[in-house]
Parts: sequence; structure tokens; C-alpha cells
Amino acid sequence: MRTASPDTPTALADAPQRMTAVERRTSLALAAVYALRMLGLFIVLPVFALQARHYPGGDDPALVGLAMGAYGLTQALLQVPLGMASDRLGRKPVILAGLALFVLGSMVAAWAPSMAWLAVGRALQGAGAISAAVTALLADLTRDGVRTKAMALVGISIALMFALSLVAAPVLVAHVGLSGLFVLTATLALAAMAVVAWVVPPEPGSHIDAPRARLGEVLRDAELLRVDVGVFVLHAAQIMTWLSVPALLLQAGLDTAQHWHIYLPAVGASLLIVGGLLFRLERQGHFRAVYLGTIALIGLVQLGFLTQLQAPGLAALGVLLCLYFVGFNTQEASQPSLVSRLAAPHQRGTALGVYNTLMSLGIFAGGAVGGVVASVWGASGIFVFSAALVLIWLLVAWPMKSVGATSTRA
Repeated sequence: MRTASPDTPTALADAPQRMTAVERRTSLALAAVYALRMLGLFIVLPVFALQARHYPGGDDPALVGLAMGAYGLTQALLQVPLGMASDRLGRKPVILAGLALFVLGSMVAAWAPSMAWLAVGRALQGAGAISAAVTALLADLTRDGVRTKAMALVGISIALMFALSLVAAPVLVAHVGLSGLFVLTATLALAAMAVVAWVVPPEPGSHIDAPRARLGEVLRDAELLRVDVGVFVLHAAQIMTWLSVPALLLQAGLDTAQHWHIYLPAVGASLLIVGGLLFRLERQGHFRAVYLGTIALIGLVQLGFLTQLQAPGLAALGVLLCLYFVGFNTQEASQPSLVSRLAAPHQRGTALGVYNTLMSLGIFAGGAVGGVVASVWGASGIFVFSAALVLIWLLVAWPMKSVGATSTRA
């Protein structure tokens, strides 16, 4: 008796959550594009505040924070316009143009002779605001039944790149400096352009003629807005955290080049917890509990860092970092998937554009506001302010409806 091929209509009808070969290729390729670009963004974060001291203007916390978060502002301004452009011009041309801007910004930052020019380079990096276009292309090339899995793969790739950057950045910066890291980010973006051009399957043209969602209907959707607030706070708190944590590790007696001794075991343990426990709980129908619980965990970790300001200990900092990564990685993998499930099919591009805009605004606010807070109240102000933001996020998210692992709104 003949059995159906894994990619035949019959087999797909019997297993709607099984990816086809094209969907696997699409998901892996676009996850790689995200990973290469986000590694380029993340890899400067653990060392930026420390290396800024070597630049004119690097002794001004507000200017350092502005340079650190500048790419988030330009991303926020351009995310929706470039997402709309991808509806009309095609996803791939917009993605390639955005990556080219990212390469240009990276080279300006590598050349930068001062903190002001570093801010210009970071702003140019952010002008390549392709997140909405990449996510929309992923939605175009996957079916509803497997889209959550595809989105989660992208989210996990981002989380892994953040983890890798924490381990690699202190080692690399000791050899090539901050300018060398920006050259590396340009190289990674060029590799991402090659993946888009030669690995990602051809995009369908059907989305160009599809009905357009109105921005107003997305902004009036309370469930989507809860996620948008969440991604804003998640990334604002992330940037603010990395304005202060590297200095705590130095104060605890660990040189910059050895920070990976804390980061690596903390990240590794967190990924085991996320993959072995939290994602399993989500699949068993406990998504809301996991989602809200990890928000609360991120807030508690900020208060934990506050207790380490006077006499930081490496063991305590390692535990706190592990708990932070558990919360951050779970949210980073869950949020884009949640948006794709909450938004109706005709809303996805617009909803993802708004989501990525709020992410970018969070990155900018974390750098700009965090720099001002640090200059006025120091590290204690950073952690108190971050904890307050997370508390607001928890209150906003609390009324959220329970969302099944594979549910999609019509």
C-alpha cells in the first residue's frame, strides 16, 4: 500500500502542523537572516558602555545612552513605512535595501572618531528597519497551521544571538576593539543579504493585491496592544540593564575579557529551563501563566540587581543573570508568535509593523532615558526605573485572554 509523500495535499491535511520542505527552508533561512542581523546589533551591547570611555564624549552617560539606543529611534520611524513599501514593491527588495543601509551604518560606526559619530552610525544601522518585512515574508510563505512554529523559530534565533553576543563580545573586543566589532556587524549583514538573495524561496505576489488592514483597527485591538506594550518594555529594560550590569561584574572583580565566564553558564542554564520546562508548559495549555510569570521574573531580577550594588558577588550575579535570561528568552520567542496568532490574516503585516515599531521605540527609550537616569541617579536609578516599567507591563498584560498554542483569529 502506497503512503502519501510528506508534502502531498493528503499528508498535509492529515498533519496540518507539519512543515513542508519549502516551509522548513523558508523558516530556517529567514531565521538565519534575523540571526545574522541581530547578532550584529547585539554584539556591541555588553561592551558598548565600557568601550565608550575611549571616545571623545564617552564620559557623558546621556550621550553614551543616546548612541547606544539611536538605532532604535530610526527603526521606530521607518518600520511601518518600510513594511508598507514591502506590500507594494515586494518583500525581498525592501529587505535587501534595508540590509544595505545597515552595512553603511556599521562602517560609519567603525570609522567614527567620536561618540557623536557613533550615534550617527547607529542611527543609520537602524534605518534598515526590515523586521516587519522579514516577518511578513515568513507569513506569506507559511500556512496558518505551521506559522506559530516558524515565528517561534525566529524568536529563538534572536534569543540565541543575544546569548552568543554576551559570550563573544568581551573576547572579541579585547582583540579588535569596538570599531572592529562594527566591521564584523557589516560582514554579518552582507552574509544576510546573500541568504535573502540565494536561499530564501521566491516570494508570492498575492499579498500585493490583498486587502489592506487599516492602522486604526490594529491600534484599537486591546490584545495586540498588550503585546506591543510588552515588547516596548522588554527591550527598554534590556538596554538599561546592559548600561549597568557590565560595571557590576567589573566591580565584583571580573575583567571585561572574562565576563563570558558568567554569561555562558547563565545563558546555557536558562536555555535548558526555557526549552525543557517553560515551552512544555505552553504546549500543555499554560501559556498565560508562563507569559505572566516570566514578566514578573524579569521585574524581580531588576530588584535583585539593586541588592548587589554595594558589594556585588559573582555567584549572586550569575544566578540573577540566569533568571533574567529565562524571562527574556521566553518573551523573545513568544511575543512575535503571539502577534501572528492574535492578528487576523489581513492584519498581520500592519500588526507586525506596529509591534516592531514599539520594539524599536523601546530600544531607543532604554538607551536615551536610561542614560539620563544613570547620569542623575546612577545604577540604582536604572534598576528601580526598570522594575517600575516591568510592573506597569505586568498590570497591562494581566487581563490577557488565554491563547492556545496553535489558535489563530479569523
